[in-house]
Amino acid sequence: MTHTVHGQKSLLARVRRIKGQADALERLIEAGQELDCGKVLQQIAAIRGAVAGLMAEVLEGHLREHVAAENITTEQRHEEIEEVVSVLRTYLK
Repeated sequence: MTHTVHGQKSLLARVRRIKGQADALERLIEAGQELDCGKVLQQIAAIRGAVAGLMAEVLEGHLREHVAAENITTEQRHEEIEEVVSVLRTYLK
């Protein structure tokens, strides 16, 4: 996946941000009795949004550089599409 190599810095920044958000969620939950459900829900929503953004960025690169590539056969294109459909089905469950 050349698009993940070229965008490695950006992708790693997103992953690190998600990791930081997950760590913050863990700290909130570890707070125990002082748990603020609103803050927990907000943090979960932030993590979900960050993961969705990461997925969108990688998916867009994959579609542009692999599925829409001009130098692949019809069979290769079909295989690429099936791969994307399979991943999306798993992601959207």
